[in-house]
Amino acid sequence: MRIEGSTVLLTGAAGGLGQAIARDLAAKGAKLVLSGRRADALETLADELGARVVAADLADPDQVDHLARACPDTDILIANAAMPSTGDLLDYTPEQIDRALTVNLRAPIMLARALAPRMVEARRGHIVLVGSISGKAATKYSSLYSAAKFGLRGFALSFRQDLHGTGVGVSLVQPGAVRDAGMFAATGATPPTGVRMVSPAQVVAGVARAVERDLCEVNVAPVELKVLSALAGQFPGFAEKAQRGSSAERTISEVVAAQRHRR
Repeated sequence: MRIEGSTVLLTGAAGGLGQAIARDLAAKGAKLVLSGRRADALETLADELGARVVAADLADPDQVDHLARACPDTDILIANAAMPSTGDLLDYTPEQIDRALTVNLRAPIMLARALAPRMVEARRGHIVLVGSISGKAATKYSSLYSAAKFGLRGFALSFRQDLHGTGVGVSLVQPGAVRDAGMFAATGATPPTGVRMVSPAQVVAGVARAVERDLCEVNVAPVELKVLSALAGQFPGFAEKAQRGSSAERTISEVVAAQRHRR
């Protein structure tokens, strides 16, 4: 799929990673539609890139539908929006649980469902779902976040098979810990000892590769994290014991405390 000349809908465009993806796509010649909860937060970026803005709160199913209807000519969907949902499940209200699952799982599925028919008819299109390494390996205080990211991974891999032969590709991009963007930049939490981080530029390059090469799954992480997440997926009991009392568990506790107000 060629990015140049394609109309791209990017959700979560106001965040640090979203802005990096938007700038890269614009440099590659894409016609951008930027989406986030607040239009005013995207105006400067839209002016810089010559993009159109469609505001939508993805926690509201009606606004998800509105976003899809406002972007009928989408060639490439990059579902990048997500909300933090770390913490003990018992501390969440039912409404907070619904909001987390709606933004992180339901919204990207519904956007893909709404925009794919036009792509299939044109026999041209691509859907990128931005997940997380947390979709392969569970950690403490991440039950809601991992539930959504595990679900997103299953959806992406299966939907890709459903669309095989239609000219429409589906890719899953799963970053590890990202420096200068994402939860560590937002919370100031200290990364676990010995854990290498990736840059926003590496994630951006992964998104572009996924589209241009029709890749199934792109894991943007250091090789040791790729291996550890694969092992944790196969041997979750072992991974659980290895994490107890580690610096990773302490880091997650810092993140939970910093993100509590964003539920």
